[in-house]
Amino acid sequence: MVQLLELSKRIRADMVSLAHTSDAMHIGSSLSCLDILISLYYKILNIDPNWPEKPDRDRCILSKGHASMAQYIILAEKGFFPKEELLTFNVCGNRLTEHPNYRMIPGIEATSGSLGHGLPIGLGMALASKIRRISYRVFVIISDGECNEGSVWEAAMLAPALKLDNLIVIIDFNRWQATGRSEKIMALQPLEDKWRAFGWNTYSVDGNNIEQLIGTFNTSLSISDKPIAIIAHTIKGKGVSFMEDDNNWHYRIPTAEEVKMAVHELGGGE
Repeated sequence: MVQLLELSKRIRADMVSLAHTSDAMHIGSSLSCLDILISLYYKILNIDPNWPEKPDRDRCILSKGHASMAQYIILAEKGFFPKEELLTFNVCGNRLTEHPNYRMIPGIEATSGSLGHGLPIGLGMALASKIRRISYRVFVIISDGECNEGSVWEAAMLAPALKLDNLIVIIDFNRWQATGRSEKIMALQPLEDKWRAFGWNTYSVDGNNIEQLIGTFNTSLSISDKPIAIIAHTIKGKGVSFMEDDNNWHYRIPTAEEVKMAVHELGGGE
């Protein structure tokens, strides 16, 4: 667990640096969901970088595709593509686009970024597993702001009807979206009760606590009778004190001085 906590700090520092060098936005959203992705890729997912299209692999869809920095860095760390290629992130004509594109690099299971699409796509994949009798699980990470989309709730109604117990949705509930507090824009609460009422086995967890996340994944996956919804309570900009819970970092790009401050805070020295 200590190794994963150190990895989390290092990747956070790398993300802030990458946001600066690539002129990329959405660092706050990327920091928010990083621990969810680390928990999945290092402890939960059945995946193999040497065979990224293995038929029985688990699928992980980052529906909140604006947080692609976090997924790209983890995929590089896991050996899906060379780490050096991260330097081409958000550079026109290269594979690491600001929102993920299917088949551009190994490990990306769906094109995302247009919110509301990831869960319906994941539902289709989970249903295909049942029809084709190939055993795998589908994990979909969505944002709380994404829960504004009607397509999310259509999928939420359909998945229990189809008994898709191999479908897991994780809601990165950082309480912000692009233009303000999620709760002021749309009446999301009580979010956990809503997913449960739709027929999902529903859990709440500290989404920035890797140990709790892994425990919740292991507990929820041991019960196979309904699709699973995990409400991950997170902090936008988590890990960098001057970014935490500050929605300016939805679009702001860190300056060189801010990168130094963040890297130092995360234990990377001067």
